[in-house]
Amino acid sequence: MGGNAAGTVLPENHDFALWEKRVDALMVLCSSKGYFTVDGLRRALEDMGEAAFEEMSYYERWVAAVNQNLIERNLYTLEELGAKMAEVKARGETYGEATGG
Repeated sequence: MGGNAAGTVLPENHDFALWEKRVDALMVLCSSKGYFTVDGLRRALEDMGEAAFEEMSYYERWVAAVNQNLIERNLYTLEELGAKMAEVKARGETYGEATGG
């Protein structure tokens, strides 16, 4: 963290989960639409504090930073996000449950 030695990272030892790929795609899409800049994302990440870097994964921090920037742009509110999350959760725990398959 913050320039501290962390050892060697071997990228071939990590296969990205589908949700991680989606976070990356969301970040690229939103930044290409001009909803935020790299500096905006960096600021949101740094504002999370040191505990976030200990408790959250890389992509959990990224999705939180994207969310913070989108809320700051007034694209939606926390209440709207919470309502949508409840709606999605009510569909079912799996894709099959959500689609009736």
